[in-house]
Amino acid sequence: MTDKLIIFDTTLRDGEQSPGASMTKDEKLRIARLLERLRVDVIEAGFAASSNGDFECIRSIAGAVKDSTICSLSRANDRDIARSAEALAGANRARIHVFLATSPLHMEKKLRMTPEQVFEQAVSSIRFARNLCEDVEFSAEDGYRSDPDFLCRVFEAVIKEGATTINVPDTVGYAIPELYGDFIKDLRERIPNSDKAIWSVHCHNDLGMAVANSLAGVKIGGARQVECTINGLGERAGNCSLEEVVMAIKTRKDYFGLDVNIDAQHIVAASRMVSQTTGFVVQPNKAVVGANAFAHASGIHQDGVLKARDTYEIMRAEDVGWAANKIVLGKLSGRNAFKQRLQELGVEMESEGEINAAFTRFKELADRKSDIFDEDILALVSDEHAISHKDSFGFVSLSQHSETGERPHAKVVFTAEGKEVQGEADGNGPVDASLKAIESHVKSGAEMVLYSVNAISGSTESQGEVTVRLQSSGRVVNGVGADPDIVVASAKAYLSALNKLQSKSERVAAQG
Repeated sequence: MTDKLIIFDTTLRDGEQSPGASMTKDEKLRIARLLERLRVDVIEAGFAASSNGDFECIRSIAGAVKDSTICSLSRANDRDIARSAEALAGANRARIHVFLATSPLHMEKKLRMTPEQVFEQAVSSIRFARNLCEDVEFSAEDGYRSDPDFLCRVFEAVIKEGATTINVPDTVGYAIPELYGDFIKDLRERIPNSDKAIWSVHCHNDLGMAVANSLAGVKIGGARQVECTINGLGERAGNCSLEEVVMAIKTRKDYFGLDVNIDAQHIVAASRMVSQTTGFVVQPNKAVVGANAFAHASGIHQDGVLKARDTYEIMRAEDVGWAANKIVLGKLSGRNAFKQRLQELGVEMESEGEINAAFTRFKELADRKSDIFDEDILALVSDEHAISHKDSFGFVSLSQHSETGERPHAKVVFTAEGKEVQGEADGNGPVDASLKAIESHVKSGAEMVLYSVNAISGSTESQGEVTVRLQSSGRVVNGVGADPDIVVASAKAYLSALNKLQSKSERVAAQG
C-alpha cells in the first residue's frame, strides 16, 4: 500500500525571508506558475498582513494559479486572518496558515504571554479562521522546543476547532532526525483526535539536517506533509530543500512507500528561476540541482557509467529536467518561437509591446552570442521588466579603460527618475570604478555586503550573472544583473539593488 505525501512549498514566503531575497509581484507570479507546473500541492504565496505588496502578490497568485492550493500565512489574530481570507478570495482552493509560538522561551521572551493566554489565542484564532476558510493549518512556532504536554493540549483543542493540518516546526534547526521523528510520533499517539488532521513538518537547516529531519518526521512520525523551498532557500541556513525531499521519496520508494504529485522534470527549471530571481547561486555540489550533481570526474566512475549508468547514478539527470534545458534558441529563431519559449518557462508578459521589446533585446543578445539558453532568456526578461516598469534607476551605457600599471577609469550613463545622468570615477579595477561612478551621482551611502559572479551557461561567451547585496538603514537587498560583459552586468546589478532600496514596501518578519 502506498500513501500520498503533500508537498507544501514556501519559497515565496519563508524563502523570501533570506536577506535580500525579496521578489517583485511579477517575479513571484512567474515562480508560482512554475510551481503549479511542478504540481506542488500547496503554494504558500506570502504573508498577507505584512504589507500591501504581499497582499497584492497573494491575490494575484490566487487568481492565476488554479491547480495548486494557495496559502497565506497569518499570525493568530483576527486582523491577520481576515486579511489572508480577503487576499485568497479568488483562489480555486485556499488555505489560511495560522502560527503562534508555543515554546517556553518564545512565550516568555517574545510574546510575553502566559501558556494559558497562548492556549486561548490559538483556539480562538482557529475558530475565527474556520468561519472564513475550510482549509486551516495551525503551526506551533518553535514547536520542537515546546513542552509536549502543552503541545498536546493545544493541538487537541485546535483540531477540535477545525484545524485540518497540524504543523510541528523545528523553527531554529535544533532537531536530530530520530528524536524529531519520535517527538511527532509521541504527539500523534497521545492526542485523541490526531487522526482528524494531516500532520506536517517544517524544518530549518541550521545544523544541516533539515531534509533528514523532515524525512524522519514522515517515516517515524507519520507526517504526511513536508514544508520546503526550492534550493532550500530561507533565512539563516535555509529550509528543507524541495528537490532533495522529492527525489528521496521517489528514489527510495522501497523504504518510504509514498507517492508525491510532483512532476520532477520541472525541478531544474524551478531551481534556475529561483536562483536567477533572488541572486542566490546554487552551489555546484548541491544535490539534484547543482552543476556537478550528475558529473563524474573519476576515470573509474566514468568507465562504470558508460558501461551501465546505474553503477554510480541512482537518478537519471533527465528525470529532474537536466536534458530538457539544453540550447533552445539562436539568432535565426523567430518571434513565435521566442514567445512559445517564454510560455514554457512560465513567463507571462503584460502586453504585446513588452513581448516585442523583449524579443528585440533577444535578437541583440543573439548577435553577441550564438547560443541562447533558458537562463539567458530569464535574465533578459528581468531586464525588460525593469525597463518597462520605469524603475528609479536604469542602465544606459558604460565605457571604461583599464591598463596594466594604470588606475582604471569608468563612465556610466544611466537613468535616474526618467532623466539621463552620468557618473565617472577611478577604481581598483574596472568593476570597482564602474560602481563608484554610479555612486558618485546617486550618493546612496549603502554598504556592499556581497558581490558575486556566476556564469549563466558554459563557454567564454556565456553571459555573466552578477549579484550585488547592499545594506542601508537596516534593509538588505539583492540586485541581479546579466550581460556578456561582466562589467556591464555589475553595473546593472548595482542599479537593480539601488532600485530595491528605493522601494517603500515594508515587511513584517515571520517564522514558522
